[in-house]
Amino acid sequence: MTLRTDPFPSRLRPDAARGVLDVTEWFGDTSGGIRTYLLEKARYVSARPSLRHVILVPGAHDSVEDGEGVRTYRLAGPPIPRQRPYRFMLATRSISRIVQHERPDLIEIGSPFIVPWIVRHATRMLDVPLVCFHHTNLPRMFAPRAGRWRPMQRFVYRSASRYMRRLDALFPVTIVASDAAARDLAREGIDRIAHVPLGVDLETFTPRRRETGAETRARHGLPRTPLVGFVGRFAREKELDVVLDAWSAVERATDARLVLVGAGPLEPRLRAHPYASRVHFLPFQHDRRALADLLAALDVYVAPGAVETFGLSALEALASGTPVLSADSGGVADHVRASGAGRLFVPHCSASLAEEAITLLRADLLTLGSAGRRFAETEHDWTTVFDRLFAVYDEVLRGQ
Repeated sequence: MTLRTDPFPSRLRPDAARGVLDVTEWFGDTSGGIRTYLLEKARYVSARPSLRHVILVPGAHDSVEDGEGVRTYRLAGPPIPRQRPYRFMLATRSISRIVQHERPDLIEIGSPFIVPWIVRHATRMLDVPLVCFHHTNLPRMFAPRAGRWRPMQRFVYRSASRYMRRLDALFPVTIVASDAAARDLAREGIDRIAHVPLGVDLETFTPRRRETGAETRARHGLPRTPLVGFVGRFAREKELDVVLDAWSAVERATDARLVLVGAGPLEPRLRAHPYASRVHFLPFQHDRRALADLLAALDVYVAPGAVETFGLSALEALASGTPVLSADSGGVADHVRASGAGRLFVPHCSASLAEEAITLLRADLLTLGSAGRRFAETEHDWTTVFDRLFAVYDEVLRGQ
């Protein structure tokens, strides 16, 4: 199939009261939070006949897949260098054709680079509002370590900040998932913000899976010693080198071993680290139940990145009854403070990470895990999340 020229299937649920189109480059077979968010939104829409949903993401080749009230378009695009598994979305004509055919009431843009400008071009003759979901802290992704900047990093940060302010002019509102993300945008002068935290599947990610933790560890060849794990992309902004630099000291003090679950461009560098021979590397888990088993089998989850806009895997760990060790910056730090279910270390500092990890591993992890589960249940059910999100959409459309 060629989305540039071939005819499209008829619109799903043509009489639906609300149609939303999501478009992002940050969607791949081994990607994490944004993929989960879009698939959970599709599940929410499928159960509500008054809604319809179109997902527009890149792929290895053009394709269309239909579900119950949900259609997913994959547009062929080249891989983004050093950002595996992500791909560029450059098919301007295909995107324009899809938008004009599907006629959504509102479009949500989930990546900050080329996509917003292509979609703006595609909607220039249509009265369709655009909203942004702020998944990427662009200035701090390029220059994450404030206080250690070289002149070029300072220039990059300021350039990225100017770009974010220019991008903000396209949207009546930017949606953020955490207070930390709202604060970051406010510092850049972006204040038309709606706060909608992400959710977690409370049935899949549950402390009940801890009962089979020994079997899960055996299945993956993991030891019976204390286990601390990370789940996600092996990418620079995740700062996994800070964990590896710290872990020999943590292991000496607590006998805790480290497990890294995922895939990404930084994997060769991580495997070359002097401590890597002591680390358990596991592949990306396509089965969400298998991932939930792993998170429940951990003693502690570690989130070293200081630029997380939310940190969905950390929330899934809390829902599983697993305390979280996080950098004291970004969305995961918000979870730890609000839940009381973990500890925070100085960002980018392996000595601080080691100190806080040792303290946490010696704490009452069962009590902390119970606090994390209560936090997830109270604040982050997916149905509540999407009820709030669609209320934001309705407000935007009323304002239009």
